[in-house]
Amino acid sequence: MKTEQIDVLVIGAGPAGSIAAAKVQQAGLSVRVVEREKFPRFVIGESLLPRCMEVLDDAGLLEAVKAKNFQQKFGAKFMRGDDLFDFNFTEQFTQGWTWTWQVPRADFDQTLIQEVQRRGVPVSFETTVTGISFRDDESSVTTVTHADGTTAQIDARFVIDASGYGRVIPRLFNLDKPSSLDPRKAVFAHVEDIHRHEFDEPNRIIVVLYAPGVWVWIIPVSPTVTSMGFVGSFDFFNTTPGDLVAQYKTLIQSHPYLKKRFGDAPWVFAPRKLEAWSGTTSSFYGKGYVLTGNVTEFLDPIFSSGVMFATVSSHRAATLAIRKLQGEAVDWEKDYSGVLQQGVDTFRTYVMAWYDGTLEKIFFSKNPDPVIKAQICSVLAGYVWDQENPFVRDHRGALERLVKLIDLQQKLMSLH
Repeated sequence: MKTEQIDVLVIGAGPAGSIAAAKVQQAGLSVRVVEREKFPRFVIGESLLPRCMEVLDDAGLLEAVKAKNFQQKFGAKFMRGDDLFDFNFTEQFTQGWTWTWQVPRADFDQTLIQEVQRRGVPVSFETTVTGISFRDDESSVTTVTHADGTTAQIDARFVIDASGYGRVIPRLFNLDKPSSLDPRKAVFAHVEDIHRHEFDEPNRIIVVLYAPGVWVWIIPVSPTVTSMGFVGSFDFFNTTPGDLVAQYKTLIQSHPYLKKRFGDAPWVFAPRKLEAWSGTTSSFYGKGYVLTGNVTEFLDPIFSSGVMFATVSSHRAATLAIRKLQGEAVDWEKDYSGVLQQGVDTFRTYVMAWYDGTLEKIFFSKNPDPVIKAQICSVLAGYVWDQENPFVRDHRGALERLVKLIDLQQKLMSLH
């Protein structure tokens, strides 16, 4: 069996894997990427956050993405009937990027990994990891099977698992844990947005409150195509009759805005579903490896945090792995797991506040404070590590206090 010796093995060729491989290669270390799927491949998660941009820039991948002329994104709009609440990233509290992209993920992911390949990093597609054996010195031997059935071994000094939903190391070593979030389901499709010009500018994600605990994403991903999906509990979809096609049609026709915009819009592909996506692991790192992106924890699609966490965590993981391989002492618990967990916990608070109605009350309150709005905008832009922001530093307490203040103001107004 053929054995290859390298410094770092990266599992997964999505955004997290591309960032990790680019950073390792920049440091002059040898790196290989193995990916189970054949690219390009469809994946959901088309709306990025501004925090991604810094990572793409530092990894040297930003210009390759710019050259694709993807749809720019400048904010997010929340709709509840006739009520609107608009976030503009130029008005955020944290200093940082004020725009990002909305992308067809097949093209975006392909662009990143092709740039990594262009730099000389070998990438093996349709290659499945079947086993990993770690030595006492934290190096490892990974066994892989290629599409033609042949097997090979990769002897690496370190492994970065960026396998996303594949969750290679957690599944091989029984590290999976259930998420604290309720399981949910999405039914979605790409549609030809033939009426887009009548409704809104394309450079933001639109979130429509459909019913309590049920919402709709509207993400223009090209000049003519929009990603549109419904997210809710399993009970909600179980009470909507029919198969996925029938459900999708019924849900569109049952909402005035959606019916007018998408009621007669052709579908690029038939509706698909995604279920029970939330999950986590018992540890984000171990001897000889680190987990990044969705391998660590995927929360929920509501605030488009998936690619942001994938890229930021992978960038940090690769930076620490480089330091380790260069002989520095690395405190993975403090400098990786602790930092990543803080960001995840911040976003988890906002996800839970969305579904319990807290953010709905905040977003659609009358006369919102512009400073508070800017601070919350920074969270939704992905700047969840900015401890100068009170809605990051004390995320749960800040939201609770704000809702109490809104309730008090409403009571006082009712007395007059």
